[in-house]
Amino acid sequence: MAVLTKKESREKRQRRIRKNMTGTAERPRLAIFRSAKHIYAQVIDDVSGRTIASASTLSKDLRGGLGDGNKTDAAKKVGALVAEQCKSKDVTKVVFDRGGFLYHGRVKALADAAREGGLDF
Repeated sequence: MAVLTKKESREKRQRRIRKNMTGTAERPRLAIFRSAKHIYAQVIDDVSGRTIASASTLSKDLRGGLGDGNKTDAAKKVGALVAEQCKSKDVTKVVFDRGGFLYHGRVKALADAAREGGLDF
């Protein structure tokens, strides 16, 4: 039995979660990816294969306003931005896909900000 790396363990969790979760036109999937420096969020309709909205710490809308260092605050801003984009496209209900990451820290901050922005999940 081989020991899994941290990345392999996350990918295994991600596959286990994703096999039971799909985004539809009525309820698309809010997918999160977290790297060491940045966080990304996409709202995806898996049936048609379309990305409805996306935001990240690299987005032009957020780049100047992130300030120094605090990645949790940056995740909150990304969550608020993706919620704003969804509301402009009449999407209010989503399925939350944490991508195998623990629901803690930056992932939780993004989810809470998206809920405050009007997304329901």
